[in-house]
Amino acid sequence: MVTAGDFRNGMTFEEDGNVMQIVEFQHVKPGKGAAFVRAKVRNVISGSVVEKTYNPTAKFPTAFVERKDMEYSYNDGDLYYFMDPESYELVPVNSSELSDNFKFVKENMVCKILSYKGKVFGVEPPYFVDLEVTDTDPGFKGDTATNATKPATVETGAEIKVPLFIEVGDKIRIDTRTCEYMERA
Repeated sequence: MVTAGDFRNGMTFEEDGNVMQIVEFQHVKPGKGAAFVRAKVRNVISGSVVEKTYNPTAKFPTAFVERKDMEYSYNDGDLYYFMDPESYELVPVNSSELSDNFKFVKENMVCKILSYKGKVFGVEPPYFVDLEVTDTDPGFKGDTATNATKPATVETGAEIKVPLFIEVGDKIRIDTRTCEYMERA
């Protein structure tokens, strides 16, 4: 059991049959009246985010979310297949469960599959991926304004902003959490 007074960012708990994850929380002690906890919570199954207030003594059962490393194999229409490295079993995941940053994942990359009681509700790609630039405009000399960038397409088909010196064929490192160029790989 977890009490609302013990909330921390990223913690998961069960409330009214739903699995909730704390996005943000704040302990509030007003001048008059009792203290309370104001929290932004995300329903991990549906993805909706709501702001709620809790009594600091309210208790909730802890929800254990399983995070398992699996290798992305291939996709077939709306289903993306991930292979369990221990049992070699293929697990299908619907495209609606994938986040926007999945566009940087190519075949055979290891991702974290998030599930609760056997139901997959999310896929976390690796934090950093190295991809090859397949298409970009050439950078021009003298085009050196501070932090000047140009669009580039990487081997997965995703588009990203890169510095002017990046050319077709360069390997670049991308931070999938922010969807930004980091450095040459």
